[in-house]
Amino acid sequence: MSNRFEWSTLILRVIAGLTFAIHGVAKFQMGLENVAGFFGTMGLPAFIAYLVAFLEVVGGIALILGLGTRVFAGALSVVMLGAIFKAKLAVGFMGGEGGAGYELDLALLAMLVSLGISGSSKFALDAILFGKRSVE
Repeated sequence: MSNRFEWSTLILRVIAGLTFAIHGVAKFQMGLENVAGFFGTMGLPAFIAYLVAFLEVVGGIALILGLGTRVFAGALSVVMLGAIFKAKLAVGFMGGEGGAGYELDLALLAMLVSLGISGSSKFALDAILFGKRSVE
């Protein structure tokens, strides 16, 4: 694959990973009980909050490192779809007084889908540890 393509997927991988890792850590810092309570207001079981926070931290770090890029991109895509359809769709694209809109979630979803389709092997642990390229 072209070097430009590899650099662009590296950028997507690192920025998406950083964003998810920071959002996951923030959930732990605000207290997972509070996050679980918020999820409960949307009719979601409390354990989903714990799962999402853990997945955002671990998945974000894995994306940054290039470890299981396609797997974590797929799992985090499910989280983004849930955020869009369960929490943000009602307030619109840009949001308003009802809270933030789904524009960031949609942009992150697009990044994740791109990574899920293409993978990313530039400076990726997958390539180093397993000697394989995630981009064909």
